[in-house]
Amino acid sequence: MMKRAFDIALSSCGLLVSAPLWALFALAVKLEDGGPVFFPQERVGRGGRVFLAWKFRSMIPDAERHTGAVQATAGDPRVTTVGRFLRATAMDELPQLWNILRGDMSFVGPRPLRPAEQDRTADGRLLPLDQIPGYEERHRVRPGLTGLAQVYAPRDAPRTEKFVLDLEYVRRASLALDLRLVLHSFWITFRGRWESPER
Repeated sequence: MMKRAFDIALSSCGLLVSAPLWALFALAVKLEDGGPVFFPQERVGRGGRVFLAWKFRSMIPDAERHTGAVQATAGDPRVTTVGRFLRATAMDELPQLWNILRGDMSFVGPRPLRPAEQDRTADGRLLPLDQIPGYEERHRVRPGLTGLAQVYAPRDAPRTEKFVLDLEYVRRASLALDLRLVLHSFWITFRGRWESPER
């Protein structure tokens, strides 16, 4: 109950304070290529429930038409100029404050995954995420805007690496850890790069 109260208070405050940024980012995304401002995606939440998560669009329109649900990599040509800034600072995730307020997500938890999402292995094969050990255990808690994996693993890190951090969070979850990860996330946003792997 304390975690949910924390989520409601912080997301409400965040939505209010970040309103000017929403207007600025929406204008920048629209001016770059005229495409939609927001990018809704189905995500898997607590207990395997699917919900609609919202982000500022950081890729070209119809970016996944030929690739399907594949995670972006470093230097991915689908990412727009504005999108590179939004992704480097994690500002593309700002609309998920609404998902937190609704209860679809928490501020801290494993990153919400997409149904039928796949990861590309070192040898180029596509591997369904539900075949990676730890997939089911991640869904014992609400997915989060930030978490151990979001703070300590770059976006293009393999899912197997991220799942290890997700499971560590599920085991160690506490309000103190949540507060620490929220503060780390603000630091990452301001400096525009991820933490080192040491924790």
